[in-house]
Amino acid sequence: MADKKKKKKRGGAKRKMTVEQITAHKSVAEWVSLGHSLKPSTAPLVNDVVVDVHDDDFGLLPNSTTNFLEKFKFEFHSHSISSDGFLSPSKLVERAHRNGVKVLSLTDHDTLSGIPEALKAAQKFGIKIIPGVEISTIFSPREEQQQPGLEEPVHILAYYSTCGPTKPDVFEKFLSNIRDGRYLRARNMLSKLNKLKLPVRWEQVTRIAGAGVAPGRLHVARAMVEAGYVENLKQAFSRYLHDGGPAYSKGSEPSVEDALQMICESGGVSVLAHPWALKNPVPIIRRLKDAGLHGIEVYRSDGKLAVFSDLADAYDLVKLGGSDFHGRGGHGESDMGSVNLPIVAVHEFLKMARPIWCASIKNSLEEYTEDPSPSKLEWIMKFGKIKVPNGGCSNNAELVELCLSSWFTKEERQNLVFDALKLKLSKVSFGAKEDIQVPMEI
Repeated sequence: MADKKKKKKRGGAKRKMTVEQITAHKSVAEWVSLGHSLKPSTAPLVNDVVVDVHDDDFGLLPNSTTNFLEKFKFEFHSHSISSDGFLSPSKLVERAHRNGVKVLSLTDHDTLSGIPEALKAAQKFGIKIIPGVEISTIFSPREEQQQPGLEEPVHILAYYSTCGPTKPDVFEKFLSNIRDGRYLRARNMLSKLNKLKLPVRWEQVTRIAGAGVAPGRLHVARAMVEAGYVENLKQAFSRYLHDGGPAYSKGSEPSVEDALQMICESGGVSVLAHPWALKNPVPIIRRLKDAGLHGIEVYRSDGKLAVFSDLADAYDLVKLGGSDFHGRGGHGESDMGSVNLPIVAVHEFLKMARPIWCASIKNSLEEYTEDPSPSKLEWIMKFGKIKVPNGGCSNNAELVELCLSSWFTKEERQNLVFDALKLKLSKVSFGAKEDIQVPMEI
């Protein structure tokens, strides 16, 4: 009898959603499902409050109110073969879908090249894509603090609206310089390995990396495994390629302050990646906050790291997290969607990010109205398509309204700035309307 009572207690009614969670879910769901709203009469009740969830293409409709939150998975840190991952962007999206992920950010190292393919695949599965990039930088101590060992690599995650960065040419040049440095860095690593009597061929590394992909340490490590110099990737890093290791080499990474400035000027949101890997996290986080950092990774698959959560609170930074999935396999890697990221944390991230993304899109559209060049339109509308009604759009104003309703929430569109912007856009020709390329969301 006692055992039955214990079992009943352990498997009792699940905790109801708090008012804070309801508010967060309502806001996040509206953002996820722009253009796919349900009628109010069909919205479910949670704790006697109408929760305005959206159509089940996004998998948001719960079977019951008890498992409502469990179905909403986020993945804010992942990699594809466009940098050092093992899966193509489309295969990465398929895996995310299989794991129940509803919001996915592809954050390849120093490139946005995989985003279009990821967006195309995501439309099939109804997954929300946040275009992202993980930027390689260097943190250097100030001149008065110069000490050996204080300089270290720092990775910054940048998240963008679906229209991508503003000033795209400048931003791409910034990333291109980093990628060029990765080629030089890889050659230097091979030179050091050669001196250690572990010759690895350049052709082998570039083959593993793939055409047009700047090689990184992981590609060198895979070549070492193939050549039989080490048993696995972990051994390659622990013996030779770790920061400061005998075969380690720096590239042409920008200072972390320069990267943060570039992210800010291009309409992005910056988050410090895996701060637990830093040698001196506290002084770095303090300086990065002064330089414009928006958030830090706090959540991992093994839970929230209290020390970094406290640092986020101390420096007023948003808390995020992701699996850092590469698809290399093995028990040591966290899978897609394995990080239990609370919806309240996502809500706080979006409250900070959405105004930045909205301003970025407005600026891009304003620039387009002043100089409606095909190249500007191509960049603004490069990530994904919108479904134009079968009857088409009768005029530019109707098409503009369709576009804006897919980018912005109703509340955001009520801003008076939009009235003037819509008027300007309605007078600009978008070309063939049946082939219009516009972002699905921001």
